[in-house]
Amino acid sequence: MAKKRPQTKAKRPQITDGEIPVVGAREPCPCGSGRRYKACHGREASHAATELVQRPFEGLAGEDDWVALRELVPAATVELTLKDGLPEGVPSVTLATVLPMAWPALRRDDGSVLLGLQNDTASGDISRDLADTLQRALQAQPGTPVQGRRAPAEAPRLQDLLDPEGAFEPVVHSGFEFWVPDAENATPEVTASLERANAAAIPTVKLSGVDAAYWCATPEKNHLRWVMPYPEEQLLDALARLHAAGRSSLGEGTRLVGSFRAHGLIVPVWDLPSGVSAEDVEKPAAEFAERLTAALAATEPLTADERRARGGLTNRQVTLS
Repeated sequence: MAKKRPQTKAKRPQITDGEIPVVGAREPCPCGSGRRYKACHGREASHAATELVQRPFEGLAGEDDWVALRELVPAATVELTLKDGLPEGVPSVTLATVLPMAWPALRRDDGSVLLGLQNDTASGDISRDLADTLQRALQAQPGTPVQGRRAPAEAPRLQDLLDPEGAFEPVVHSGFEFWVPDAENATPEVTASLERANAAAIPTVKLSGVDAAYWCATPEKNHLRWVMPYPEEQLLDALARLHAAGRSSLGEGTRLVGSFRAHGLIVPVWDLPSGVSAEDVEKPAAEFAERLTAALAATEPLTADERRARGGLTNRQVTLS
């Protein structure tokens, strides 16, 4: 049997984590530990890049609308306010649900920036990846798209770049014409992408009387999908109380059918008859918000009927992220 080699500790050079370059996974770590990079500082870098951030938009103004635009709304834009103001030559920064050709970002000919939200991201932190794309778009040459990449683990997040006091007011569009301010001069590729996107877009309207509630129409029925910024357990208890009491609907023919879980928030979903428009559901939604506020404040244990209602809602929950 081969003898074990005595363990010796190599003296490490004085080098900080921020100075350690990325090398091949099987190469010696530059920190001088004698271990392979993947087993030393590479492990930390990999973990930081892949660890899932459950609420990537927490701390941003309009977190619930960020979630809605990321997962539910086909075509919408929001003007973003940067903490340090707009750089010279950048007249505006606009968040968009989707960009032509699925570009992560675009620096337009006039210098303005469009940042796409519904793109695949390379790490577990959507906020960091989007912030990295935004920073590169601000420096890109006008008239060029920006490709996605995995952001460095120490890179800033959206929370570091955006003004927390800035308004977040989504504008929902019926189509993607906002892509092409000059449609006549759009390239054939962009024109074809626009036509495909418009054909696939589900009609969607943001309610004006409550926050982050979006009506949409499908061929068979309409729906209301409402992103709610309350703790999950508290919200499910409140919804169960209302459901068991027969007070969870939004009017005749409507029904609370379940919920999504998306980026750390719960999104209750109601089925609506096809004849119920967004305007029709404004008043019932506002009345439901009042009932929900009272139910959220309740502290007594759930009754047997309420526990059954909660179980039904939980069983019909789908996780989107």
